[in-house]
Amino acid sequence: MTFHPDTLPDLKGKVFIVTGGNSGLGYYTVAHLAEHGAHVYMCSRSPEKGTAAIAHIKKMHPSAIIDLLQMDLMDLTSVVAAAKHFLTLETALHGLVNNAGIMATPFEMTKDGHEAQWQTNYLAHWVLTEQLLPLMLRTAKTLPPGSVRIVNLTSSGHLGAPKGGINFKDLSLKDSGPWLRYGQSKLANILHTKTLHKTYGPGSPSARNGEGEIWVSSVHPGLVETNLATSVGESGSSVTSVISVLRMFGLIWPADKGSSSSLFCAASRDMKAEQSGTYLETFRRFGEPRWQSGAAKDGKLAERLEEWTGEVMRKEGWVR
Repeated sequence: MTFHPDTLPDLKGKVFIVTGGNSGLGYYTVAHLAEHGAHVYMCSRSPEKGTAAIAHIKKMHPSAIIDLLQMDLMDLTSVVAAAKHFLTLETALHGLVNNAGIMATPFEMTKDGHEAQWQTNYLAHWVLTEQLLPLMLRTAKTLPPGSVRIVNLTSSGHLGAPKGGINFKDLSLKDSGPWLRYGQSKLANILHTKTLHKTYGPGSPSARNGEGEIWVSSVHPGLVETNLATSVGESGSSVTSVISVLRMFGLIWPADKGSSSSLFCAASRDMKAEQSGTYLETFRRFGEPRWQSGAAKDGKLAERLEEWTGEVMRKEGWVR
């Protein structure tokens, strides 16, 4: 499957949110959506970096409509506040791109009491999605199927999740390595996609009952030159030499090209209903893992994760 952002339709009147929009994949996702007329909310932890990124995009596309949503995924209070602020500003939401993430970082617990990668990559995006779902469903009710979409950025790194997929006995994986923690969080993104698709996607009870149909995708962007790759490359880990070799042979995409998969799933007319709920990438290269683990296809594991997440996030007061 090939796709180029230039083929995106006119998106005037459509509203999108992109997390981690001030750099890397998120930056180009915001830029291309705005270039095609969408009103895009760029989520950024740093207001200064976000404002600078928006100014840079507007230099290239002076008519771009982009607003900043300040949000720190390591702080769930800020995630809920950003979602609630957005809901006071808009009466429709056509696309949510859960793009932000951290990769293979040292062990750290957030102020909310969750391991940093688990919260940043999965929990915070689950909370954000949950806060925005009622508006997305209202938007979808009045429009043709495929008009409202959610994109969850995942990775072939999910293949490195612990045995059994999700370690419910110790979700912080304190005694494990950073890649195992990263793999678990990225697997959770895929399982979350499956749950959303089952609940709101084509053929779901929500779609059949006229309560709104939302198309949902897990996107594996491939090996892409982003802040994630740079930070890992500078970390001195054994992966550093691998990344250097991949760069040398041109096997790491620039971030602009890497954003194509997200853009296809968020707004392309070429996406089909049967692609909702799937694990997608628009470019395939020799030697790059593009299969899903057994755990990623485990419906019961997806249900158990959703049950755990809903229970804990409600108990902690992040959702009702």
